[in-house]
Amino acid sequence: MRNGAAAGLWWAVISAAAFGVSGPFAKSLLEIGWSPGAAVGVRIGGAALVLLIPVLIALRGRWTALRGSALTLIIYGVTAIALCQFFYFNAVQRMSVGVSLLLEYLAPVLIVGWLWARSRRAPRRLTAAGSVTAMLGLLLVLDLTSDERLDPIGVIYGLAAAVCLAVFFLMSAKADDGLPPLVMAGGGMVVGAVAIGVMGLVGIMPFTFEFRDVTLAGWQTSWLVPVLGLVLISTVVSYFTGILAARQLGSKVASFVGLTEVMFAVLASWLMLGELPGPIQLLGGLLIVGGVVMVRVDELRTPADGVPPLNRANDVEPVPLP
Repeated sequence: MRNGAAAGLWWAVISAAAFGVSGPFAKSLLEIGWSPGAAVGVRIGGAALVLLIPVLIALRGRWTALRGSALTLIIYGVTAIALCQFFYFNAVQRMSVGVSLLLEYLAPVLIVGWLWARSRRAPRRLTAAGSVTAMLGLLLVLDLTSDERLDPIGVIYGLAAAVCLAVFFLMSAKADDGLPPLVMAGGGMVVGAVAIGVMGLVGIMPFTFEFRDVTLAGWQTSWLVPVLGLVLISTVVSYFTGILAARQLGSKVASFVGLTEVMFAVLASWLMLGELPGPIQLLGGLLIVGGVVMVRVDELRTPADGVPPLNRANDVEPVPLP
C-alpha cells in the first residue's frame, strides 16, 4: 500500500472512531436531564464556532461559489446535520446507542430504493442481495420475538435519522457543488446551528440543561467532559480527519471504511455506558453491516457494459458522516 493510501486509511479509521463516541457522550448528558435538542445545539453550535475561522480562510476568492451553492448548503445544514443529529439523539435517549446507530445505517438501503423508484431500473443482484440482507438484519435488531420490545418512538426516530443520512449521502455525491469539503462541513455547521437555535426558540426542539456530574466508564466526572468530547472529538476531529481521508482515498473507499463507525459505537457504548445489544440484535447488526458492505462493494465494481450501477455515485470528495 502506498504511503498516501496507508495514511488515508488511518485518517478514515480515526474519523470513524471519533464519530462513534458521539452517542455515548450524548447519552451521558441525556441521562442527567439534558434534552436531545440541547445536546445537538451544543455539539453543532460549538463545532460551528471552532470551524468558523478555517471556513473563512478557505472561502478566500470563493464567495461567488458560496452564493451559487447557498440553497444546497441550507438543505445540507438543516437536514443532514441538524435534523439527522436531532433524530439520532432522540433515538439514543430511548434505546441503546448500538441499536440507534444500526437503524440509522439503513440509509444506503433507503438510497437503493429511492434510486430504483426514480429510475425504474432494478438494482444489480449484489445490491439487491445486500438490501434484503440488511432488511433481515433490521428484523433481528428489532427483536420482535423478545418480551422486551424496543421503544416504537425510538425506532421511528432511528429510521428518521436514516432518511436524513440518506439525504446526506445523496448530496455528498453531487459533483457540481463547487465548494471545498471544509466549507461544506463548516458552512453546514453554521446553518445547522442557526436552524437548531430557531427550532429551540419556537419550541420545536426544546433546550433543557443540567449542570451536574455525569457517569462515563463507571466514573463520575464533570458535564464539561462529554460536552468537550462531543464538540472537539466527535465533530471537529472527525470531520477534519474525514476530509483528509477522502482526499487520499477517494470518496468510495473512505465511505466504505466509515462503516467501522458502527463497530466503534457499539464498543464505546459498552465501555463508557455498559450498554451492549443482545445476541439476536448483534446478529442483526452484523447482517445490516454485511448488507451495506455488499451494496458498497457493488458500487466499486465496473460493469462489463460500461453502464454505472443504479446506486453508484460520482467519485467526489464527500463531507464526512454526520
